[in-house]
Amino acid sequence: MTAPVLELEDVKKSYPGEPPVEALRGVSLRIDEGEMVAVVGPSGSGKSTLLHIVGTLDRPTSGRVRITGLDTNHLSDRELAALRAQRIGFVFQQFFLAEHQSVLDNVADGMLYAGARLGDRRARAVQSLARVGLGHRGATRPTTLSGGERQRVAIARALVGRPAIVLADEPTGNLDSANGGAIVDLLEGLHAAGATIVVITHDRDLADRMPRQVEMRDGRIVADTAAQPAEPPGREW
Repeated sequence: MTAPVLELEDVKKSYPGEPPVEALRGVSLRIDEGEMVAVVGPSGSGKSTLLHIVGTLDRPTSGRVRITGLDTNHLSDRELAALRAQRIGFVFQQFFLAEHQSVLDNVADGMLYAGARLGDRRARAVQSLARVGLGHRGATRPTTLSGGERQRVAIARALVGRPAIVLADEPTGNLDSANGGAIVDLLEGLHAAGATIVVITHDRDLADRMPRQVEMRDGRIVADTAAQPAEPPGREW
């Protein structure tokens, strides 16, 4: 029996205005350990708001969000920051790599707020870079890498803390089709090794490669393939 990593119950999010903007309108969603899910929809469908709520970067107006069983409504801002550092990995369309640092230190910074010592962070960064096929590039600077390689570094950074869930926001959006396909292949391999991955995208071709698709429109979930996931494989990281 798989355990839920993410649970949303009737989550709503509105922003002030005349009239108020209702970005999420009663979203309920459960994602279990070991699932790979695409959240797909056009601009304005609520995907980005959902990402911010799930990633605890913003709080819902109403409803409940649980990450690995923890009710985020009951957590302080400091506790939410600790939860993000320890249980959530982020991959964005923009790579957000520090160009003055080595690739290794960029990845190690993924554990900067998790309380780990520098030596431990770097050791884990070496392992994480090897997982994305860049173990030989740790000493280089991001400026020497291709776009596809930079996204691999960003994925390594997201994985270095061995999070319960990885949130990937348009991870192929800045890449050509060849590099984008390679990144999807990488994510599929990580999922096969036990990672729980949620991909936010407007690209239906990318979404069609995911075992489960959740479609959003006008702040609501309008379709969810919700196929019962197989028992997750053992986690390798």
